[in-house]
Amino acid sequence: MYQLQILNLVQNSMKIAIILSSPILLSLLLIGLLINIVQVSTQINEQTLSFIPKILVIFFSGFFFGSWMLKYILDYIVYIFHNIPVMIQ
Repeated sequence: MYQLQILNLVQNSMKIAIILSSPILLSLLLIGLLINIVQVSTQINEQTLSFIPKILVIFFSGFFFGSWMLKYILDYIVYIFHNIPVMIQ
């Protein structure tokens, strides 16, 4: 396997990892920002108030984006398996 092919495979894998994690991370960022705005405006500085909404956001975003994420990663796995003969040469 050539070094360029390995580098390309690593770059694509990192790009896919970023793309797949971005919906959940962005939704957590937004809910965390909203919770912090509410905590600052009401002057409630309790760290446990943000725990349950974040868990719910992770669950619902995984439920909502899960099929898309699964299709995306399966397409990439099929691409890798189809290109194994080319990579071995």
